[in-house]
Amino acid sequence: MQSSGSPNASGSPSGLALVTGASTGIGRAFAQIFADKGFDLVIVADEPEIHDAAAALRAEDRTVVAVEADLAEPAEVERLHRTVREQRVPVAAAVLNAGIGAHGRFDRIDLDADLKVIDLNVRSTVHLATLLTRDMVAAGEGRLLFVASIAGKAPGPLHATYAASKAFIHSFAEAARHELADTGVTVTSLLPGPTDTAFFERADMEDTKVARGPKDSPMDVARDGYRALMDGKDQVVAGSRVNAAMAAASGVVPDRLATALAARETRTQGPDRPDDEGATR
Repeated sequence: MQSSGSPNASGSPSGLALVTGASTGIGRAFAQIFADKGFDLVIVADEPEIHDAAAALRAEDRTVVAVEADLAEPAEVERLHRTVREQRVPVAAAVLNAGIGAHGRFDRIDLDADLKVIDLNVRSTVHLATLLTRDMVAAGEGRLLFVASIAGKAPGPLHATYAASKAFIHSFAEAARHELADTGVTVTSLLPGPTDTAFFERADMEDTKVARGPKDSPMDVARDGYRALMDGKDQVVAGSRVNAAMAAASGVVPDRLATALAARETRTQGPDRPDDEGATR
C-alpha cells in the first residue's frame, strides 16, 4: 500500500481514499475514479452490495476494503474509523457521501424516518469528519469532501429535514475549511442537483416532479467533485448549468418565493396522491 499522497507509476495522485455511501450512485462513481487514479480504498455502505462493489474495484496493485455499516449508529462510525486506521497509512482523501431523504409533510411523516435523516446526514458526518480531520491534521495533509446538495440552498418543503441537513453540511464544510486553513487539510463542499441514483426511490419521491425531470449522471457529478477536491476548491456546483443557475438564484430569491417554487418540485404528482398533505413516510 502506498503512502499518503504519493504519485503512482503514471504520475497520478494516490494513497488511501475513503468513500461512504459507495455501493451505488455518486459514492460508487467516486470510488471508481479513485481506483482509476491509483488509490487504495476503504468503501462503506449499509447494504451487502458494498462487497460486490469492492470485488469489482480490486486489482493486483490496489487494496479495496469493504465495510458494511450503518453510519447512523455512532458505534458503527467508530468501527469504520478503526478499520481505516488498521490500513496503517493516513487517509489522503475522503468523500463523505452517505445520506438519505424522507418525504412528506413534517407533522405526518414517520418521526423515526426523519430522525434517521438527521442521524445519518448530519450527526454521522460530523462524527466521522472530526475523527478523520484529527488524523489528517496530525499527518499535516489531507483532502476532505462533503456531499451537500443544491437542495440545501433553499428551504425544502416535503423533504424539509433532508434539505435542512444539506444546508447544515454545506455550512459546516465552509466553516471547517476556514478553521483548517493552515493545517495542510483542504475541505470541499460538493453541491449536486437531481442525479440519476436510487435516492428518489429510497426517499419515496418517485412520483414527484423533480424525480421525473432531467437528472445528471453520477459519474459526471463525481468527476466535478473529484477535480474540485484535488484542486483544493472550497465548493463546486456539480452537473448541468441548470444546477449552477439554481444555486446562484438562491442567493437573490426571497426564501418565501424559493420555498413555494421548491414545493412544486417535491409535491407528489400521482393521481392517487395529488399532493403530499397525507404522506406518512
